[in-house]
Amino acid sequence: MAETGIYVYGVSRGLSGATMARVTGVSGASVQVIEDEGLAAVTSSVSLAEFGEEALRHNLEDLGWLESTARAHHAVVDAAAEHAVTVPLGLATVYRTEERARSALRERRAEFTQALERITGRTEWGVKAYADLGLAASAAEAEEEEVAGAGPGASYLRRRSAQRHTEEEARQEILLLAERIDDELCALAADRRLHRPQDPQLSGERGWMVLNAAYLVDNERAEAFRAAVTSLAGERPEIRLQLTGPWAPYSFATEEEAWTES
Repeated sequence: MAETGIYVYGVSRGLSGATMARVTGVSGASVQVIEDEGLAAVTSSVSLAEFGEEALRHNLEDLGWLESTARAHHAVVDAAAEHAVTVPLGLATVYRTEERARSALRERRAEFTQALERITGRTEWGVKAYADLGLAASAAEAEEEEVAGAGPGASYLRRRSAQRHTEEEARQEILLLAERIDDELCALAADRRLHRPQDPQLSGERGWMVLNAAYLVDNERAEAFRAAVTSLAGERPEIRLQLTGPWAPYSFATEEEAWTES
């Protein structure tokens, strides 16, 4: 008989096993709930031949496997979140036995309780900003031409403008703009996490990524947040904003290390 382990998608509060009975998990596995004093780990029984330590080293490099597993993982988290507040865990969090998973749930009770309280009534929104430096340079050139025809003192001002718009200073101006965008969105959010810029070869997006952030937003402020992104996106043509969400709050869950098998 194949050796199995317990795959954990996330932790909820007040979620019943019956609620998840028709949900399909990773590799077509059924979904169960492990309950312990009000907390519920959303799980599946999986083959360690596919999800064991050695197998994962290989499978995580297989983009096809990674994509299908990630889709199934997110689908389970989303299904759980429809019925109860859910702290999502990272992809491929696997325990060898149900008892080990239950023990981790008990040991991290305070952590998960705090996380559940933090995300209740809130969802995650992602905002990415891409800068077009060529367009920024064109705008600077147009500004210089306008200054050149401004009458007495124009020559001096044009020299100052040329100095101001060196390539490095243009980059700094873009970064300051991205910072202002982030500040305005932070004012509408309960929390924010900054992520590293993505490799354009992987994202397929053109331009210099100057902001990659996740915002935890109260549900009643979601429309205001979206409106703010739309407004900011229309202010400067050299900055393109991309809004995604709402998502389960992966960026605001407890540390994944808490669920690492020892």
